Amino acid sequence: MWKLKIAILSISILALLTCVFSTSVQAAGLPQLDITTFPSQLIWLVITFAALFMMMSRISLPRISQVLEERQHKIDDNLKKAVSFKEEAEIAAEAYTKAQAEVREEAHAIIMETHTQITDNMATKQAELAEELEAEIKAAEGSIIDAKVIAMAVIADVATEVALSTTEKISGEALNKKDISKVITNILEERQ
Repeated sequence: MWKLKIAILSISILALLTCVFSTSVQAAGLPQLDITTFPSQLIWLVITFAALFMMMSRISLPRISQVLEERQHKIDDNLKKAVSFKEEAEIAAEAYTKAQAEVREEAHAIIMETHTQITDNMATKQAELAEELEAEIKAAEGSIIDAKVIAMAVIADVATEVALSTTEKISGEALNKKDISKVITNILEERQ
């Protein structure tokens, strides 16, 4: 209310000052500063200002404050939701990390188990292959020994025949087959 009193007092002072200085303004030809229209202009200024002030304070400002309050409530609710979503996301991230670690451990265990099985299978197959190769080597050695015995017998017979025919052709005499066979057998036994 005191603002209204100050406004009316200032309007009165302004009207008085304009009355004092109005003669020089009218002479200059400035109609907007004509003192005779000032009181009515000031009254309408006060009425318009009061009406606008009342309309703003009673209608517009409450609506604006209500909109601002609703907006603030909505922002607060959204912030609360964001915090809860963040907490849920952190929980989900922890669960994901934990599940990922468990899966890695399981995968590592499976890899180690598979590696162990493969190693065992390889060792078993390698042992079986070594046994098969050993048996084949022994069989081959036996075949080689048999072939050597047969070859030596054939060589002894061939050498005896060659020696007999060579000595007959060179010396013209026929030697005893048993004596030559003994000499060739002794020579072959010494070289083995």
